[in-house]
Order: sequence, then structure tokens, then C-alpha cells
Amino acid sequence: MAEFPSKVSTRTSSPAQGAGASVSALRPDLGFVRSSLGALMLLQLVLGLLVWALIADTPYHLYPAYGWVMFVAVFLWLVTIILFILYLFQLHMKLYMVPWPLVLMIFNISATVLYITAFIACSAAVDLTSLRGTRPYNQRAAASVLVTSRRPQLDCRRCVL
Repeated sequence: MAEFPSKVSTRTSSPAQGAGASVSALRPDLGFVRSSLGALMLLQLVLGLLVWALIADTPYHLYPAYGWVMFVAVFLWLVTIILFILYLFQLHMKLYMVPWPLVLMIFNISATVLYITAFIACSAAVDLTSLRGTRPYNQRAAASVLVTSRRPQLDCRRCVL
């Protein structure tokens, strides 16, 4: 067997030094919250919470369309929270091998497509599942923010053949 080399350099550190360095790295970056990306993510968190809170307060489990809206709202809200925390604590800098601008672009494009499908499903199901003027109708209509209550309705008394 070969002998152990005579010139070995070792370095030791105490656990307290390593723990202190990692705790100080998790300070929030308040400049991110003031940036346009941070403000838009906060807005997305608030509006996402509002959508799924409005749908969750109704018997959404009885109608498949509202189940889809609930899934989209909660899933995208949770992913937004994760991305917000990553950027707030600058954890994306530690994961430098991930192309974060591309990840955010793909997330926002897919979120847009999913929110549009949820909007269409929610707005199509509002009149079918609720009586106009009742509390569930108002909540479901509010959840699909862009739904107008004055859609053209077919009135057979005015039909001309």
C-alpha cells in the first residue's frame, strides 16, 4: 500500500459559520417588490386569490366547468407564489443554470392560455347554473371578470320568422 502523503492541507470550519452565511443570504429583496415584475406578480397573486375564493364559495363541485376554473386558479396561484418567493429571496441567482427569463415567459404564456380557457368555461356556465341576481350568480359572474351581464339573449316574443 502506498503511504499517506506527508503534505496534506486540511481546512475546518465550525457549523455556526456555515449556518450564519446561509441565513443571511435569505434576506428579502425589497427592490424586487418595487420593480415592475414584482408588482405584476403581486397583482397576479391578489387577482388569482380573488378568483379562486369567489369560485370556492359556491358549490363548484356540482358543475365540471367550475372545477376546471378552480383547478386553473389554484394551480397557477401556487406556481406564482413559488416564483415570487424565488425572486423575492433571490434564489433564482443560486439556480443559475436555469434560464429564468425563458421559464417566466413560458409560465406567463401558458397561464394566459389556461386563464382564457377558464374564463370561457366560467362565463359560459354562469347563466346555465345560477339564477340572475342571486348570490352564486354574482360570485360566478365576478369570477369571470370580463363577463358582461348584457349579452344578447334570444327573446321569442321578438322573433320574426
